[in-house]
Amino acid sequence: MTILRRLTSIAISLVICVTLTGWPSNGVQSAPTTAKAYFAGGCFWCMEEAFEKVDGVLGAVSGYMGGTVANPTYEEVSAGRTGHAESVEVIYDPTKVTYQKLLDAFWRNVDPVTPNAQFCDHGTQYRAAIFYSTDEEKRLSEESKRAIEESKRFPQPIVTQLVQASTFYQAEEYHQDYYKKNPLRYKYYKYGCSRTQRLESLWGKS
Repeated sequence: MTILRRLTSIAISLVICVTLTGWPSNGVQSAPTTAKAYFAGGCFWCMEEAFEKVDGVLGAVSGYMGGTVANPTYEEVSAGRTGHAESVEVIYDPTKVTYQKLLDAFWRNVDPVTPNAQFCDHGTQYRAAIFYSTDEEKRLSEESKRAIEESKRFPQPIVTQLVQASTFYQAEEYHQDYYKKNPLRYKYYKYGCSRTQRLESLWGKS
C-alpha cells in the first residue's frame, strides 16, 4: 500500500505540473504576438490617430523620448527644457503588420524637410524622428529614408532624424486618445495647424 500511495502521489504531482505549465514544446518558441515601435512626428495626438488607423496596430501611447531629464512633464517638454520630442509608442501585432508598413505610415504623416518643427508647432520638441530599437529596425529606417532621398520627390534635404531609442516616458493621462475624447477640440487644432493641408501638398491625397 505504501508503494501504491507513493506512485499515486507522483502521478497526481505530474498532472498538476502539466496543468500549470503545459507539455514541453521541444524547444520551439512561438513568435511574440505584440511588438513596440517608437516615432516622433510633432503633435502626439495626431500621430496617435495616424497609427491607430493602420491595420494590425493595437494601440498608440503618447509620450516623450530622446531627452536628458527623467520623468519629464508636458510643461517641461513643451517649453523645450528637457530635450525630449513628443513621441508615440506604437503597439502592434507583427503577424498582421510589418515594421516596414509602420515606416510607410510614419513618412506619410510627417513633414520630412522642415527641421525642428512640424506644421504649426516649432521647437526641437516637435522634431520628426524614428527611434529604432534593433539593428533590423535601424536598417529598415535607413533604407526607407534613402528611398525617399533617391526618389528626388523633394528639392530640400530629408532632415528627419534616425536615432537609437531611449527611455519612453508616457505622457499625462489627459493626452492619451485625445482625438477620441475631445474630437471637436482636436479637429479645430488639427485644421488650424494646417496639418492635413501640408501633408497633401507634400505627399498628395491618400
